[in-house]
Amino acid sequence: MKTQYPDKLIFPKSSRIYRLLQISLLLLFVSANNSYAETGDHPSPCPQPRFTEKAPPEIYNLQNPLKETPENIKKGKLLFQVKAKPLPCKQCHGIIGDGNGPMARGFSPPPRNFTCTKTINGVPDGQLFWIIKEGSPGTGMLSYKKLSDEKIWKIILYIRQLAQ
Repeated sequence: MKTQYPDKLIFPKSSRIYRLLQISLLLLFVSANNSYAETGDHPSPCPQPRFTEKAPPEIYNLQNPLKETPENIKKGKLLFQVKAKPLPCKQCHGIIGDGNGPMARGFSPPPRNFTCTKTINGVPDGQLFWIIKEGSPGTGMLSYKKLSDEKIWKIILYIRQLAQ
């Protein structure tokens, strides 16, 4: 015997009320996730102590070859927020770069707080490049070996903006 289902729910799928309900639930979900990503429920230390291994000298001493242009910074932001693979940086470092992303809770040490000038200004471009490319053992920092060098340098330009 075939089960009969009503043709119309409480609110038909085509109704404005149904659509408004869908949008409201989506906005509620997004705002709940973003409120943690923006403010976090734990403070990020500033400055942050770190014990990440020092990059090899030939990388540690590198300086960002890209100019600090609005276009390069904008592309770095897009990578940080959305396009970086395997995971956008904001998932751990937060939408504003304060180390309070939605995935930050499980990490010890916590993700780097890029809004802390005292922390970021002490890290050379080459060290940031190496950490992004190779990851950081003993932390939650993933390796981004598949990102081109140019994309990594753009992310670094954006990260430097967060500390200003």
